[in-house]
Amino acid sequence: MSELLLVRHGETEWSRNGRHTSWTDLPLTPKGEAQARALRPLLSGRKIGRVYASPMLRAQRTAELAGLPRPQIDPDLREWDYGGYEGIATAEIHRDRPGWYLFSDGVAPGPEEHPGETPEQVGARADRVLARIAPQLAAEGGDVALVAHAHFLRVLAARRLGLPAAAGGLFTFETGAVGVLGTEHDRPAVVAWNARSS
Repeated sequence: MSELLLVRHGETEWSRNGRHTSWTDLPLTPKGEAQARALRPLLSGRKIGRVYASPMLRAQRTAELAGLPRPQIDPDLREWDYGGYEGIATAEIHRDRPGWYLFSDGVAPGPEEHPGETPEQVGARADRVLARIAPQLAAEGGDVALVAHAHFLRVLAARRLGLPAAAGGLFTFETGAVGVLGTEHDRPAVVAWNARSS
């Protein structure tokens, strides 16, 4: 069976500052561009059959700089809709909601066009992505790469492993890093996490 490569985009100004970034389409910082380029040696040694990316330019630019083939854009790969927490860091949220935790508590409502998502809604999006790529993974035509965002990819990893969406909180995911999900004894397993080229 082919492996699933989860690629988190490189650093942006807001990711560097710990601010929740969903629909705000920030460019990569110079460091973020360097992180993306540094993935080339890690990814170039793999047979990659399909590449999908979030609609956000930071994900598409990461795919380009990492040397991945032109990605197919998948709207379901967008980041968690943070609603009223867009652009706000966790420390600020904790001033009003001590103990708040994204993976169990969700977000505050946002504007009509970005109302926010619950962990279960993000999990449903992840499940749709996994269902669409399942035939490609089973066909052994090469690995499938998803270039997207930290919180969404953490939820997707949890769902791939048969865990609830909230279990995405068990993973951390650094900017410009790769997670590899494969199988062991025909069961989904984590092969590598937060991998970078050495």
